Amino acid sequence: MSPTAQAPETVDIDLTARWGLSGPRTLRRLADGQDDRPYELFGVRPLGPLIGAEITGVDLGAPVTPELHAELNRALLEHKVVFFRRQRITNAQHRDFARLWGELETHPFLPQGDTADVVRFAKDADLSGYENIWHTDVTWRANPALGSVLRLTEVPPHGGGDTLWADAGAAYDNLPDDVKARIDGLTAVHDFMPSFGRFLPPELAAAKQAEFPPVAHPIVRTHPETGRKSLFVNAIFTTHIPDLPADEGEELLRYLFRQAFVPEYQVRWRWEKDDIAFWDNRATWHYASSDYHPHVRVAERASIVGDVPR
Repeated sequence: MSPTAQAPETVDIDLTARWGLSGPRTLRRLADGQDDRPYELFGVRPLGPLIGAEITGVDLGAPVTPELHAELNRALLEHKVVFFRRQRITNAQHRDFARLWGELETHPFLPQGDTADVVRFAKDADLSGYENIWHTDVTWRANPALGSVLRLTEVPPHGGGDTLWADAGAAYDNLPDDVKARIDGLTAVHDFMPSFGRFLPPELAAAKQAEFPPVAHPIVRTHPETGRKSLFVNAIFTTHIPDLPADEGEELLRYLFRQAFVPEYQVRWRWEKDDIAFWDNRATWHYASSDYHPHVRVAERASIVGDVPR
């Protein structure tokens, strides 16, 4: 630009430069006005300042009283993912615990466990590696999952197969103001075809896409219980931003996807047999580490039907 040239009124965001910025980050565990008081019915061991906590003193095989349910839900909303060590429960008890939060999903593409509403992931050297990308579950549904309860029944040796979660609310909080302004009000399209669709024969893929057509969700989602804003895009299922040119939308999405990579927003859980993780799918991304070849990792998941993102 010459010394006399005028700067344009609207300057494109240099996404690469934004990613390179360093410095302090805003790490707030609670949304504005969210309840912050001690827990009375169990112990809580935070795993970091922002996301993740281990719950102690709760047997998930025993009946859950309304008071216990309310405190567990408060812990879920505060920490976004909560963990329970060595819960030796049955498939039915696993399912019944998840049902306390609502109707359970049946997944059209994943293998079921003992019942249709519990998915079983039995991963060996041939089947592992399909969840080792940051994602939010079933965002290709009109009403993506509220959350999921995952139990590992067989754990690889040497600590393999860890799962990581990232706080999508913190990711939104730390966006530059001009990026927030740019994405405010935008929607992005979510589709199962780039992931599950590639494993289906063409006729079945077409039938499933008629059943589950691509759906648009807001890029910035407001949590229905806490009121907190978070990013609601992910690299597996989010395909494009319809209101932007393709190249511009792709560049913006890649930048937003990368926010999950920030270590300050993450928690990592090293599994032991019969551990349980319960995460808020409305507020997090997660990533299953694929580092256990050629060993087997077996997990069962019950997911709760969620609301339409707003």
